[in-house]
Amino acid sequence: MSMFRTTPKGGVTDAMARTAAAVTAAQAKTKVKDEDPFREGDAIVYAAHGVGRVDRIGVDEIAGTKLEMIQISFPGNQMTLRIPLSKARKAGLRKIVSREIVDKAMAIIKGKPHVSRGMWARRAVAYQEKINSGDLVQIAEVLRDLRRNVDSLDGSFSERKLFEAAQERFVAEVAVLEGKEPAAVLETLTAAMKAA
Repeated sequence: MSMFRTTPKGGVTDAMARTAAAVTAAQAKTKVKDEDPFREGDAIVYAAHGVGRVDRIGVDEIAGTKLEMIQISFPGNQMTLRIPLSKARKAGLRKIVSREIVDKAMAIIKGKPHVSRGMWARRAVAYQEKINSGDLVQIAEVLRDLRRNVDSLDGSFSERKLFEAAQERFVAEVAVLEGKEPAAVLETLTAAMKAA
C-alpha cells in the first residue's frame, strides 16, 4: 500500500506537496547569511592555494543546475578556480586577515621554537597540514619551528621546502594586507626571525 494517495489522473496529492514544502522550509532555515560577503576584485585566501583575487561572481549552469559561482585567480601559480558561492566558506575561502592577527602571528614567529624529537615524517605531515589550513597563526608556528634549521647545515631538504612554502604563504597575505611588495615584507620577516 502506498503512503501517498493518488488522484484519479495518477498525480500525487497533498502528501507530496507537504513534503516539498517541508524541504523548502528546511533549506531556508539552513541558509546562513554571510556577514561579510565576497565581492569581485577582493583579495582572498583559499586554504589550499594561498592568496588569490575574486574575478567574477555569477550564475553558471552546471549539469542542468543553475549555481551561483565564485571564480578566483591565483597569479602566483597561474591557476583559476571556480566553486559554488554557497560552499566557499566551508571550502576554506576567507578574506585577508586583520592587522591584529598579523601582529599575533609575528609574536609567535619571534617566540622560542618548539623542538620535537618525534619522527620527521609525522612532523612533516603536521607542518604541511598547518600550511594548508590557510590559518596565518598556524603558518607562523611552522616558520617559528623550522627557522632554526633553514640557515644551518642541520636542516634537511624537506625542512627547507616546508619553510619556504610557509614563508611564501605568510608573505603573500601580509603583502596584500599592507599594500607592499612581497620582497619588502620578506625583508621585514627575515629581520624579525634573525632577531628572535
